[in-house]
Amino acid sequence: MLRTIRQRSLPTGRAGGFTLLEVLLAFVVFAMSFAVVLQILSGSMRNTVRAREYTEAALIAQSVMDQVGLGIPLEAGAGMEGEEGPYRWEVGVFEFGGMVDNPRTLEVSELTGVELLEVECEVSWGEFPRERSQMFNTVRAVLANRDGIRPGGA
Repeated sequence: MLRTIRQRSLPTGRAGGFTLLEVLLAFVVFAMSFAVVLQILSGSMRNTVRAREYTEAALIAQSVMDQVGLGIPLEAGAGMEGEEGPYRWEVGVFEFGGMVDNPRTLEVSELTGVELLEVECEVSWGEFPRERSQMFNTVRAVLANRDGIRPGGA
């Protein structure tokens, strides 16, 4: 009772391989994956361009705010505007109104004879309706006696 095992062979009219449906399904999966990858790459490119724009705006604002006290007077009410390439900037100097979470800031500045001034710089770029802008601000300390006012208010 010895049985021999025969290998089954494919019918002579059919060759081994993938069916058309399997190939189409694989192509659809590949196309969808490729579309997702392209979408991710285009999003990262947009973010890179936007980050570059905001970085350039920050550098311009820093450069302009460094000029306050040199080319731009460091006194309340002073201001200036200009352009650098596609970027437009406007800087203004205001009296510092104190910090919301620390109202004693003004008392300390009055006692020490130091005047606090807020410097605001707005940098904008682009055209309507895609115009973007970013506001930067800092506080500068100036001796109150620079205008003939002695510390202590006397």
